[in-house]
Amino acid sequence: MEDLDFTISPHLSDLLDEEDEELEQSRREQNEKEWMSLCRIADIIKPHLNYNDGVGAHKPCNERYLPFFKDCIGALDGTHVKARLPQHQQIPYIGRKGYPTQNILVVVDFNMCSTFAWAGWEGAAHDSRIFGEALRRKELNFPHPLGKKYYLVDAGYAHMKGYMAPYKGDNVRYHLSDFRRGATSQLREPRGHIEKFNYMHSSCRNIVERTFGVWKARWSILRDMPYYNIDTQRDIVLATMAIHNYIKQKRNVDDAFQTAEDERYIPSVDSEFGSSSNTNNEENNMEKQNDTHWMGLRDMIANEIGNV
Repeated sequence: MEDLDFTISPHLSDLLDEEDEELEQSRREQNEKEWMSLCRIADIIKPHLNYNDGVGAHKPCNERYLPFFKDCIGALDGTHVKARLPQHQQIPYIGRKGYPTQNILVVVDFNMCSTFAWAGWEGAAHDSRIFGEALRRKELNFPHPLGKKYYLVDAGYAHMKGYMAPYKGDNVRYHLSDFRRGATSQLREPRGHIEKFNYMHSSCRNIVERTFGVWKARWSILRDMPYYNIDTQRDIVLATMAIHNYIKQKRNVDDAFQTAEDERYIPSVDSEFGSSSNTNNEENNMEKQNDTHWMGLRDMIANEIGNV
């Protein structure tokens, strides 16, 4: 039987090489566009240049917090958004909600804008683990508090220099919802200096819950994420945060933000994707490294609040 000659002609080979070059050039251009898009997002999700000086929205807007939390420059928390993945990839993303989510670490200012966001973490990852990684990885450009400045964090994080956590304990209330459950006004009142501190802390830190509430209510895609690649789902989260910031910074009037300015505002969607409030070994280890000065600072503020 005669052998068949499958040799590609020089002319056809040149055409294939040209097509490969065009495809590679197209890929490079697409990657550059995606990179530029992420850079524009990063330019919107960032703090004021002088955030550690309390400039702009990096100090509590409500005067009742300023005597006590005058060095607070924002609040930090984790939040969850539904994720869509093939069944064989879902397990790491399934946390306490029972379905896949991505966990996002967010820092907000007192203008309800995100100043840092790290999206794409598996839903089963604990908030304090993500937080610890954010502190360690220099390439993330995490906006660290300097000197006496600090962020407010909830009970799921360690109380340590730069991060003011509430008091913890089996019979110590912290979340505003805990205080609202009392059957009478007397039972709803904070008890002692520690709970008075926790109530004031939770009320001030509520800016992060209200920010999440406005953001998630505006974007239905966050509640019903399409079956995109997980990296695309991460980028959608960041893009919606950037637009959220842009609207807040550029529009004088916006119904969603105006509603959330009221501290009594309760998000209608975020309760489904609440943050973690459990502690784990990493969080406990971080808390053991505290210095006595930082613990004493919290005690001093608690005494000031209790004596008002």
